[in-house]
Amino acid sequence: MSKFISYLKTKSFRNNFIAAIVTVVVIVLAAFFSLRYYTKHGEGLNVPVLKGLAFTQAVSKLEDLGLRYEVDSVFVMDSPPGIVIDQDPEANTFVKGNRTIYLTVNVALAPNVKFPDIEFKPLREAQALIENYGLKLGDTTYRSDVSRDVVLQAMFGGQPLKAGESLPKGSRIDFVLGDGKGNEEVDIPSLIGLTKDEAVFALKNGAMLTLGTVTYEGEIIDSANAVIIRQDPFLTDSVSKVKIGTPVNITLSNKK
Repeated sequence: MSKFISYLKTKSFRNNFIAAIVTVVVIVLAAFFSLRYYTKHGEGLNVPVLKGLAFTQAVSKLEDLGLRYEVDSVFVMDSPPGIVIDQDPEANTFVKGNRTIYLTVNVALAPNVKFPDIEFKPLREAQALIENYGLKLGDTTYRSDVSRDVVLQAMFGGQPLKAGESLPKGSRIDFVLGDGKGNEEVDIPSLIGLTKDEAVFALKNGAMLTLGTVTYEGEIIDSANAVIIRQDPFLTDSVSKVKIGTPVNITLSNKK
């Protein structure tokens, strides 16, 4: 033991001890700086703001910074086509050079969706249902029926819609609703001498009736100014009232 303690006091031990410490320090520093160089510690880029930019503008910014990108596409209603609507990582995130940035771009063409079955459903339920399918509620009109605010028919572009039909996502759907007055009766108006447009106004706003079949008699030179010469049902001594919503058929002619 005394020999070991004597050895610790020698110059040879001190030199070996110092050499060992220096070797360890050199190894640690070499490992630190090598790792720092390998990972480019402290070097990187801030991701630019890409949301709201046109796709070509976003790509130009990324390429200028040496960043890669990958693109996914979705359809978002009320957003311009070709616009970046999402990015990952978010803007101002610190990333390494050559990092891949993921862009979500709004496409120009809406995908088709299947129209759901909404017949005879309450207005609120039917509206929620079509919105779940990415559709919008358009105009609502009423037709004589004992049910109030129940969907009797759905229309798209003036044509009836049936469950299962395909149409573009984002389309506006018009509803024909029941007015809850199906059993009430109104007076039959006289439409003789009126034009078609005047008759439609009189039926809808005055009598709550609907326009039925439209026929023409003789040579029609000007359909806009053709007048009604016959209607069915027609006001007579025995028939003066019909149910609300009853269709009235008319015959038009340019003859005076």
